[in-house]
Amino acid sequence: MAYKKWTASAKQLAPDPRYGSKLVSKFINSLMWDGKKAAAQRVFYDATDIIAGKIKDVGPLEVFEKAVDNVKPMIEVRSKRVGGATYQVPMQVNPRRRLSLAIRWIIRAVREGKGSPTGQRLAAELMAAYRREGAAMTARENVHRMAEANKAFAHFAW
Repeated sequence: MAYKKWTASAKQLAPDPRYGSKLVSKFINSLMWDGKKAAAQRVFYDATDIIAGKIKDVGPLEVFEKAVDNVKPMIEVRSKRVGGATYQVPMQVNPRRRLSLAIRWIIRAVREGKGSPTGQRLAAELMAAYRREGAAMTARENVHRMAEANKAFAHFAW
């Protein structure tokens, strides 16, 4: 019996009710706390309503998709033990991991911000990521900078 490392969640994931997008559904599931999906959906849809009000020329779904796409990292560093030393080796990021990292960074940036309602913070972070700014983009830039600094060890990537 072959062992699979991943679950069937990608096949079971139902598209979200408003946009019919599996990406939105995945994001809402990641945003959800304590199984409160209705609250997570309300936060996300409030954010898209705010985005629709502020950015007129592009739809909120395109802003969201572009923001997530902008935050996705291309390369990251992985620890590789060679001989007695551990090196930070830059490597390509698997497409599934790219998506999960992007979603994780956006949600972390939203949760770290305090003061305003979560829907407003999410809208602000998505619009910032759409313009290639904000805390989630900073996380991506830090990962890329780290990989660039360690590219001397790229020959250890096998």
